[in-house]
Amino acid sequence: MGDVIVLRNKIKNKRAIYFTSSSIGLVLWILTQTHHRKIMSSKGGDEQCLGWAARDASGVLSPYKFSRRNLGTEDVHIKITHCGVCYADVVWTRNKHGDSKYPVVPGHEIAGIVTKVGTNVHSFKVGDHVGVGTYVNSCRDCEYCNEKQEVLCSKGSVFTFNGVDFDGTITKGGYSSYIVVHERYCFTIPKGYPLASAAPLLCAGVTVYSPMVRHKMNQPGKSLGVIGLGGLGHMAVKFGKAFGLSVTIFSTSISKKEEALSLLGADKFVLSSNQEEMRALAKSLDFIIDTASGDHPFDPYMSLLKPYGVFVLVGFPSEVKFSPASLNIGSKTVAGSITGGTKDTQEMIDFCAANDIHPSIEVIPIEYANEALERLINRDVKYRFVIDIENSLKEN
Repeated sequence: MGDVIVLRNKIKNKRAIYFTSSSIGLVLWILTQTHHRKIMSSKGGDEQCLGWAARDASGVLSPYKFSRRNLGTEDVHIKITHCGVCYADVVWTRNKHGDSKYPVVPGHEIAGIVTKVGTNVHSFKVGDHVGVGTYVNSCRDCEYCNEKQEVLCSKGSVFTFNGVDFDGTITKGGYSSYIVVHERYCFTIPKGYPLASAAPLLCAGVTVYSPMVRHKMNQPGKSLGVIGLGGLGHMAVKFGKAFGLSVTIFSTSISKKEEALSLLGADKFVLSSNQEEMRALAKSLDFIIDTASGDHPFDPYMSLLKPYGVFVLVGFPSEVKFSPASLNIGSKTVAGSITGGTKDTQEMIDFCAANDIHPSIEVIPIEYANEALERLINRDVKYRFVIDIENSLKEN
């Protein structure tokens, strides 16, 4: 199992109450979706959902009660036991994109246990361990949905939180006691795999696994460079080693060297600011996966790729800039990627269970969520926070 740090701090949270108008959104589109209306109900259920929400762009989270939709015929009702903390939680609780729909209940790395199923659910039963990732709906009819790449849905996949679902409701995420999701967007977690470890796989894990498999970075004996050693980067290292690759980590922090080599098992560690070390690796890598979201130069890394090498960007720097010669000379490929479709996600979970791959996590109570987000911003986590929803989210 990966490294697990359990943190049990208790803090006091001030509660604030704000009133927002409800969102109607996508009404015209909804009128054409008769199938979705048959299997979903926009009416809230009787059961109160407990959660933590941000009410404004300060991003401060505090206790919040709300209603989920009623269980539809193809829905799964999940008691949430754990939820990973992703930088997306910072983005939308603090309105970084200007589109936050308050109150925002964040969280899209969800693991839990099935407590109810709709009458037409065939893939899950009560008691199953399941996960929910970054999206909870899609059109289910476009070429990408038909290929089980729903994250690329032509009409737009519905985000697990701060999204507008096809019934017009605003989605609310995993910093909450339960969730109701169509079975298509739920994933089986093998019973022997810890739910706390499973949560980060639903975003961090699949975000690197999907492009690695798509671009054939799973060929034993090949060489992989990983830029950035955070939640995504450390999973790329673990997958790379499981695939039989020689893995080199590039980081701006020398303090990460010992852990990268001894605990994560990387073959090499390179301080990216050390030009001599960088030049020594010229034309040595088959693949590079870039998980860094901070601004950084690209040409130095492109020079490390062999001819026909592949560079995949999964981070979100403010700009991507490199010389055409860095791409053209050597016939290299540059690609981008986000998370993954339902096929890739389930395959990734099964691969982790079969190969004993676990993210390195720090388990925290819900009361610590605000501090966790601050630490995440400051890159002070090794390597993923996971909220113990089951044991810490209680009604006041």
